Amino acid sequence: MGDNSALTKSRWTTLWISCIVNVVIGTGYAWSVFGAAWAAKLGISPGEAALAFTICNAVGPITMITGGKINDALGPKWVIFIGGLMFGGGMFITGFAKNLTWIVIWYGVVFGLGMGLVYSCTIGNTVKFFPDRRGFVGGITTMAYGLGSVILAPIAAKMVAPDSFGVETTFKILGVVYLVVICVGAFLVKKCPDGFLPDGFVPPAPAANVKATSDKTWSEMIKDPIFYVMFIMLVAGAFFGLMMISQCASIAGFKGIAAASTIVSVLALFNALGRVGCGTISDKLGRINTLIMCLCIAIVGLILMLVSGDEGSTALFVVGICCVGFGFGAFMGVYPGFTADQFGPKNNGVNYGIMFIAFAAAGVLGPMIMRSRFAATGSYNSAYIIAIVFAVVGLALAFVYKSMSKASK
Repeated sequence: MGDNSALTKSRWTTLWISCIVNVVIGTGYAWSVFGAAWAAKLGISPGEAALAFTICNAVGPITMITGGKINDALGPKWVIFIGGLMFGGGMFITGFAKNLTWIVIWYGVVFGLGMGLVYSCTIGNTVKFFPDRRGFVGGITTMAYGLGSVILAPIAAKMVAPDSFGVETTFKILGVVYLVVICVGAFLVKKCPDGFLPDGFVPPAPAANVKATSDKTWSEMIKDPIFYVMFIMLVAGAFFGLMMISQCASIAGFKGIAAASTIVSVLALFNALGRVGCGTISDKLGRINTLIMCLCIAIVGLILMLVSGDEGSTALFVVGICCVGFGFGAFMGVYPGFTADQFGPKNNGVNYGIMFIAFAAAGVLGPMIMRSRFAATGSYNSAYIIAIVFAVVGLALAFVYKSMSKASK
């Protein structure tokens, strides 16, 4: 009982340390600041430099899955420590790069793999500690991850300037800082024991016609048809958000909005609010009901952006951006707890890593479709229509999930 009481108290320390670490690894999404500086340094286009960021996102789920497996078996300390070495070390060595190939290797691959290792543990382990507040914890830890780029972007923009440190030295400085913060934090994070229940929490007994959630392995999870409904729903929910994150500043500039960087910050803010707000709401309203609500909000936002057009109302566009950011953030905040609820918390590190492949797929599809539609038409409107279709498909799948969930009870 004493050990359980101690863990009930210390789980909050694990939560806040995990949030600090997630702020650091979330700075990977500040690539737009670094990419332009590297492009100028190497004499290449920003589009070519963006290859490193694309690969960084693509390789993350690989170590989310393997790191989740090790975390489930041994605990998060060494996984986060090794991930910190890769994340900070990859950033540091990228500072010595003389061509795009080395940036892709050290930032795209090593840095990206390190990010996946750390993220798998900070989310998976912390959610296990809070069976009473999975939505809140999933929301606040993913919010910290989302805020990383918001906090770093203005600092990095000043550091990479030629009359300041420059991009190479900035990478070396930040690499050392990242490595130290993550590796020290690794030794302050405790492993959540299997079956942990905080003091005073009694899991609600399932109703007579409801089956208790069992802890499924990844192989059992992928045999369950409901996994594929959740997977495609996550692709749909992440698509519109990642599409806008990739091109938000460009769209704002195209519309003639002078403060394009402010629009990016607004999107990031509502993304963060959606993560923690909807994660918390989902503890009361239910995961799937929260996702349905937020898909509706996102659809309204995309319609407002479509109505505002390429040169139309700035006010409608900004309101639309807020709705899209909030809806996207909801998916990021709700899905860790949603996955644990559906397939059990024991193997959630691996299970959520596999589920997160949907995010990586959306990260490739969203920006690619946005770029290709603009290149083909000279307008962003057709991309908004495609995003609306994705969101509507996600909404339909949410009701399919509800139907399948009822049928299995």
